[in-house]
Amino acid sequence: MDGRNRSDIKPGMEVAIVLKKDQVSGVLTEGYVKNILTKSQFHPHGIKVRLDTGEVGRVKEIYGEDDV
Repeated sequence: MDGRNRSDIKPGMEVAIVLKKDQVSGVLTEGYVKNILTKSQFHPHGIKVRLDTGEVGRVKEIYGEDDV
């Protein structure tokens, strides 16, 4: 799944995001969603989230949901 639909993303899910500094290179950072920052239901470049590490970026891939 890609990360363009807000309804597909929930706190605790494991995702891959692209950080602002990595947009040109396309390097992905993996982690767990802490907060969903994009208010709209769809964004063509990916929904913006904050990971539990504090990093902020747009979701490019969704891996799954944490069982917590």
